[in-house]
Amino acid sequence: MKKFLTTKELILCALFASLTAICSQIAIPLGFTPIPFTLQLFSVFISAIILGPKLGSISQVTYVLVGTVGFPVFAQFSGGINKVLGPTGGYIISFPIAAFIVGYLALKPNIFINALGIILGLICIYGIGTVQLSLITNMSFNKALLAGVIPFVPFDLVKIFLSLVIGMQIRKALIKSSLFSTNY
Repeated sequence: MKKFLTTKELILCALFASLTAICSQIAIPLGFTPIPFTLQLFSVFISAIILGPKLGSISQVTYVLVGTVGFPVFAQFSGGINKVLGPTGGYIISFPIAAFIVGYLALKPNIFINALGIILGLICIYGIGTVQLSLITNMSFNKALLAGVIPFVPFDLVKIFLSLVIGMQIRKALIKSSLFSTNY
C-alpha cells in the first residue's frame, strides 16, 4: 500500500508552510484597507512552483489549518477561526487552491506557462478574497476591489516575477542535483 505522503514530503510541506508563516509576518498595515501588505503571495507561489500541485497545496492547507486553530501565523502575528471568517479570510482560504493551480501549471518547465499559472492563482486569490471582504464588511464588490486588490497589484506583479524566477531556478537546481524528482 502506497503512503499518502512520505516523510520527505511531509517535511517539505511543513517547511513551506513555515515559509508562508514567516512571509506573513513581513507585514505593513496600510490604514485605508483591512488588508496589510505582506509577502504571503510570494511564498504561496514559490511553494507551488517548487513542490508542484499536490505538495504545494498541502503546504498551504497546513498553513491555513495551523492559523485557524489559533497559532499566530497569519499577518501581524494573528491567528484563529475569527481571522479566517473575517474580512481577510477569503485571501487566506484561497491559498491552497491557488497553490494547486500554480503547481499544476508548473509541471511544465516553461516560463510562460508558469507565469500563466501564477496569474491564474493570483486571480483566484483576488476573487475569493474580494468576495469575502465585500460580504463581511458590507462593501460593494467595486469598493472591495479598491480596498483589497487595486492597491496591491504593483507589489504583486513584483512578487510574481520574483517567485517565478527564483522558484524555477530552485526547482531546476533541485532536479539537477537529484534531490528532487520531476514527478512531484
